[in-house]
Amino acid sequence: MKFVPENAAEFAAPGANVQESYFAASSNVRLRVVHFSPAQQTNWPTLVFVAGWISKMTAWREVLQELTREFEVFYIETREKISSQIRGKVGYGVADIGNDLISLIPQFPIAGGQYVLLGSSLGATAILHSAAQLSPPPFALILVAPNAVFRVPWWGLALIRLFPPRLYLFFRPFIKWYLRNFRLNVQEDYAQYEKYASSLDAADPWKLKKGIFALAKYSVWPRLQTVRCPVLIVGASKDTLHEPENLKKMVGLLSTARYVDLETNRGTHSQKLVEVTRTFLAELEVSQNTR
Repeated sequence: MKFVPENAAEFAAPGANVQESYFAASSNVRLRVVHFSPAQQTNWPTLVFVAGWISKMTAWREVLQELTREFEVFYIETREKISSQIRGKVGYGVADIGNDLISLIPQFPIAGGQYVLLGSSLGATAILHSAAQLSPPPFALILVAPNAVFRVPWWGLALIRLFPPRLYLFFRPFIKWYLRNFRLNVQEDYAQYEKYASSLDAADPWKLKKGIFALAKYSVWPRLQTVRCPVLIVGASKDTLHEPENLKKMVGLLSTARYVDLETNRGTHSQKLVEVTRTFLAELEVSQNTR
């Protein structure tokens, strides 16, 4: 499938500078990174943004346009996305994506080395997995609906194992039907289904197949005890796919975490996320300065 990049400039605030580059995460993996610089320098820390599984930048338009008014942002397109340049056989699991973050972040020209990781879904899980090994360490983590586990039905794994990726085009409507009827709360947030359908349309079926098998075996619970920096978990109580009860359980297991509920996936992909980001970081700054 041919990769046609989204026009990153469409997702920037007026006057922000946009640069697109490829960075080597390993000898076999090169990842597309979009660097947004606000029109005027501010005191906010740099944000490293890691979107969810096969997520398109379009899904984050409103968030990015608001963030890049004041924040410098490095937006990473992870290895399972169609934009990644892969040579040979590689993995597509959480640990593989986490290792990419460990490799990439030291390559970014972040002033003073102070940055915050902002991630969603699989991207947020990869952040949790790799947080203890990141160098320099992040100032804080802002995680939108991180997955504790990835639930793939047994019959789904059987079908994926049985049929080659080239038949993905024929099975894609069934995947959308399953999500719409059994995993997503379309009555509360139909826009979430539309975003996922668009991502499935743009996905690389070969990477998709390998990723599903890797993710189906993963659990984040053993990694939580390694996280030491402040964490904000942003949930959506009406987003059944991301299991809100698991998010609250994470907050209880993380030593320095707090929770904000934006109710729907639409809320977590809106300016509301930027508002809670500013509030969280401002409160942390006050906390740091009063120690």
